[in-house]
Amino acid sequence: MAPSSRRQKPSTTWQQIAQEAQDHRDNTMAQVQAAFSTPPDIQLEMDGVQITAVEQARALLHAQDVHITEMLPEDLITALGTGQVSATDVANAYLRRAVVAQKLTNCITELLPSRALARAKYLDEYMLKNKKPLGPLHGLPISVKEMIGMKDLGLNAGYVAWWRKTASEDAHVLRILWDAGAVFYARTTQPQSMMHLETDSNLYGVTVNPYNQAVTAGGSSGGEGALIAVRGSALGVGTDIGGSIRNPAANCGIYGFKPTAFRIPTDGWSSTMAGADAIPAVVGPLSTTIEGIEIFMRTVLASKPWLSEPALIPMPWDYTPIRPEQSLKIGIMWHDNVVTPHPPVTRALHEVVSRLKTLQNVEVVDFEPYLHDEAWAIVSSLYFTDGGAEDAATIAESGEPWRPLTKWMLKENPCVKKLSPKMLYYWQEEREAYRKEYAKIWNDTATSGQGQRPIDVLLCPAGPSVAPTHNTSKYWAYTSQWNLLDYPAVVFPVTKVNSEVDRTPHKHQALTDIDKDHWELYDASTFSGLPVSLQLVGRRFEDEKVIAVLQYITQRISLPFVGFP
Repeated sequence: MAPSSRRQKPSTTWQQIAQEAQDHRDNTMAQVQAAFSTPPDIQLEMDGVQITAVEQARALLHAQDVHITEMLPEDLITALGTGQVSATDVANAYLRRAVVAQKLTNCITELLPSRALARAKYLDEYMLKNKKPLGPLHGLPISVKEMIGMKDLGLNAGYVAWWRKTASEDAHVLRILWDAGAVFYARTTQPQSMMHLETDSNLYGVTVNPYNQAVTAGGSSGGEGALIAVRGSALGVGTDIGGSIRNPAANCGIYGFKPTAFRIPTDGWSSTMAGADAIPAVVGPLSTTIEGIEIFMRTVLASKPWLSEPALIPMPWDYTPIRPEQSLKIGIMWHDNVVTPHPPVTRALHEVVSRLKTLQNVEVVDFEPYLHDEAWAIVSSLYFTDGGAEDAATIAESGEPWRPLTKWMLKENPCVKKLSPKMLYYWQEEREAYRKEYAKIWNDTATSGQGQRPIDVLLCPAGPSVAPTHNTSKYWAYTSQWNLLDYPAVVFPVTKVNSEVDRTPHKHQALTDIDKDHWELYDASTFSGLPVSLQLVGRRFEDEKVIAVLQYITQRISLPFVGFP
């Protein structure tokens, strides 16, 4: 059950409330002590071509801030824990880089300079007095998706009507991270309704991709994706019910992990239909490295969160690295038999598979997708069991307009209907039957290849495309599939779009009408230079194996193949 909150019905127009929200955000940014080479709203060009947000941030910030913010999270934790760098210097550096990230991508709902610097000062004094770090995350700045509650701060979840709603306590996961030594300094954007693979709301507008403002950062944790990609954060907290962590991670070229449900605490977040878990949403990490993902999972589960949140599975983090002599069997899903991935995604998959085949003790086998179109019918029927009534009422409360993808998901999706108890039971039975059938498909891979055992993990696209243009992200099934099955999945960067190589084939044989429509969105020149990411999936509660396998193959085949950022 979410904590109680104080809520007032807006008495002004939605436009006035939105302006109030943006003014508040801008005021928090103005409180950050400036340390810029040039004004942070300048747009830089190189030889007439706009450079990426990361390159702009490097040019705008002083060298020390760049050095601190581009340290890998695992290295930054070591430097903080050994006193090589102070928590105060680190907090200031990340606050300043977050200001730049906001100017370039519109990813922030508010900065927390006073809170962050007071916390950093306390941690520095603790280190000086005790000659040791407070905890495993001592001084590490962590950014947080706005819908995850912080005591006495806003909790609007992308709705204008909820602008004056505040959290009465910190979310459970944040209390754990705080006790481990974290510094919270930035809260990030999310879309209206939370159910977009895009991040746009009437409160804050559109969050854009750090590599190209014409395309989306993804959603619904798109603010986290953009901020981390600009290196305004090294580790962030997001949520995922249909791809909301993995999609922005893929679009922005970072790492994002959807754990199995009921492992990481969710108590204290804000959403409509709280408590409806026909398709459980999860909290999970986004980071600049796979090690950052593992650090988050290890730290949270070391606290035994199930002791105070009984819905959680009492399952400690049991992580064991893959040994070189250990046999691995990796399934490859080239497409889902509904939508064929665009050329850069398929190329990335071929390149990874080619390198995997050179590894001793690693076996690669093709995996045949099983009724993924039916899976979408099941999952999208169970997302809004009230037919979207509560979302519609919350939007109507302020009079704010429907964003295009909110309208598409709730009004134009034929699967979104108010379910009677009988129909709810029907779709839940369909969900369980499909999970059982998919388990058999996975088990049947024991007869594929050389080893008489099922695949350990499945390698597949993270989406049918790289980051698409705004308001076109309408195919969720490469990520929502694993929410339906409740399988853990991690997204990781591989390469970038090469417009000379990733050209549209002369003739594409569409699998379905949806595939035909989706391929009309592809243009190699539009997407040139964007990150191309893939996804690694494991069976339910095999979260540790998924992370371990990705760490192993990352080292063995030198992922990613090009630099990020």
